[in-house]
Amino acid sequence: MKLSTWFGCSSWLPQYNREWLASDLVAAVVVTIMLIPQSLAYALLAGLPAQVGLYASMAPLLAYAVFGSSRAMAVGPVAVASLMSAAAAGQFAQGNMELFYQASVVLAFIGGGVLIALGLLRAGFVANLLSHPVVGGFVSASALLIAVGQLGSVLGVSAKGETFFQTVMALLKNFAQFDVATALIGALALLWLWAARKWGKNVLKGFGLKGLTLEIVFRAAPVLAIVMSIVAVSLLQLSSVRTVGAIPTDLPGLFFPSLEFSRWADLFVPAVLIALVGFVETVSVGHALAAKRKQRIDPNQELLGLGAANIASGVFGGYSVTGGFSRSVVNFDAGAQTPMAGVFTAGGILLATLFLTPLLTNLPHATLAATIIIAVLGLIDWHLPGMLWRYSKRDFLAYLLTVIVVLVAGVEAGIIAGVVFSILALLAAISKPHMAVVGQVPGTEHFRNEKRHKVTMVDGVVSVRVDESLYFPNARWLEDALLEVATQKPETKAMVLQCNAINHIDASALESLEKIDENLQAMGITLYLSEVKGPVQDQLLNSHWYATIQNRIGLTHLETVERAKVS
Repeated sequence: MKLSTWFGCSSWLPQYNREWLASDLVAAVVVTIMLIPQSLAYALLAGLPAQVGLYASMAPLLAYAVFGSSRAMAVGPVAVASLMSAAAAGQFAQGNMELFYQASVVLAFIGGGVLIALGLLRAGFVANLLSHPVVGGFVSASALLIAVGQLGSVLGVSAKGETFFQTVMALLKNFAQFDVATALIGALALLWLWAARKWGKNVLKGFGLKGLTLEIVFRAAPVLAIVMSIVAVSLLQLSSVRTVGAIPTDLPGLFFPSLEFSRWADLFVPAVLIALVGFVETVSVGHALAAKRKQRIDPNQELLGLGAANIASGVFGGYSVTGGFSRSVVNFDAGAQTPMAGVFTAGGILLATLFLTPLLTNLPHATLAATIIIAVLGLIDWHLPGMLWRYSKRDFLAYLLTVIVVLVAGVEAGIIAGVVFSILALLAAISKPHMAVVGQVPGTEHFRNEKRHKVTMVDGVVSVRVDESLYFPNARWLEDALLEVATQKPETKAMVLQCNAINHIDASALESLEKIDENLQAMGITLYLSEVKGPVQDQLLNSHWYATIQNRIGLTHLETVERAKVS
C-alpha cells in the first residue's frame, strides 16, 4: 500500500516552501477570527458546553492535515452535524447531561471509525448514495429547524421541541415571557450580522480597504457583535440575560467515554448518518475548491482524513466534526495553499482557549444564537426547488419529501426517507426504461426513434432500442415490451435489438432474452442483436445461450438490419 494511501500530507509536505507558509499563516488568521465565535455557538447548538466547540476545533484540524487530501478544507463543528448530534444524544440520554456528553463523544468515535473503515475499503463511492436533491432538502430543512430552535435563545424564552412544529408551538406558547434585554441584544446582533453579510464588503471597499485587511475586518463582524454584547451585559449588569458563564481555560486532556461498549450499539445508526452526511458535504466542498486550482481530491483519502479528524475530536473531548462549507470557502479565499493553514488555525484556537475565554463569561446566548441563525440561513439554496421542479419532478419529490419529513419527524427520519425514496424511484425508472422503435435516417447510417424523426423502415424487420442496462427489475418488462412490439407488427419476420445503450446484462435479464428468443421463434420471428458492447459480449460468451445467438450478433445496426432483411 502506497504511503499516500495512508498519509495525504505526503502529496504536499515534501514540497512545502516559504511562499506557502506565508499564505497559510494569513489564511489561518482569517479563519481563526471566524472560527472562535462559530465553535462556541455550534457547541451550544449541539447541547454541549461552549468550550467543547473549541476542543473540537483543534485536534481535528491536525489530524486532517496529516490524512486528508484537500488543500483548502477546514474541518470542525458545523451546524447540521451539531443538530444531528444533539438530536441523537438527547434521545439517548433522556435528560441526563453527563450521559448526553458521553453520547456526543461516542458519536464522534463511531463515526470516525466507520469512515476510516470505509476509507481502507476504498469505498469513497458512498458519497453518491446521497443525491443532490436529498442533501439539498436535508440541509434546507435542517437550517429552518436550527433557525427556529435558536429564536428561543434570541428572545430569552424556552422553545424546545424535537420537530419544527413542536418548536414553533413552544415558541408561541412562551412568547409572552420573553426577556426585553435578551430580545434587544439578540435582535441587534441579528440585524448587525445580516447587514454585515449583505453590505459589509462593499462598505469596507468604500473606505479603501482591500486584500487581507478587507477580509480580516469583514470576518471580524461576529467578533464585534460578541464584544459589544459582552460590554453591554457587563456595564449595564443585565442579570436577566443568560450568558455562557465561566469557560475553563484548561487544555483538554486525553478523553475516552466511560459509556459501556454494550450501549455504543444504540448510537451506531445516528453516528453513521452523521458521518455520511458530513462526508458528502466534505467531498462536495473539496471538489468545488480543488477544481478552482486545477487540483483534485481523493474521496477515499477524504474518508481517512475525516475519520481521523472525528477520532481526534473524540480523544480530546470534542464531538462530531466535518468539513464546513463556509469556513473552507473562507480558508480558500484567504489564500490557504495546504492543510498547514489548519494546523496554524488550531494554534490560534489554542491561544484563544488559554487566554481569551475568561473574557467570554458574560457572552449572551442570544448573540451566539444570532450567529447560528445567520450562518444556517446562508446554507439554504432558495433556487433549488424551482430548478428541480422544472428539470425533474422525481428529484423535486425527493427534495420535498426530505424537507417535510425532517420538519415533521426529525433529521434522521428525513434523510432516511429521502434516500429510500431516491432508491425506490431509481428502481422504478430502471424497471421501465425508455424504449423506442427506430428507423434509418434517409441518406445516413443512423437509426433514430420513429416518433421523433422522419425515418424509413425496412419491410419485415423491426428495430428496437432499449436505453438502459438490463437487470432483474426490468427483465420481465423487457419480455412484455418486445413481444408487444412483435404483435403490433404482424408482418415482422425479424427483430433487431440495438444494444448500444446496454452496459450490463444480469442473469435474470439473460434468462428473459432467452425466453424472448424462444417466443419470437414460435411466432416466426428471428431475433438479432446489434452493436453489443465488449463487456456485454464477454458476459454473453460465458452463457450457454451464446452458441444459439452468436451468428445473429452484428457489429453495426445497419449491417445487422441488412442481414436480417435477406435472411
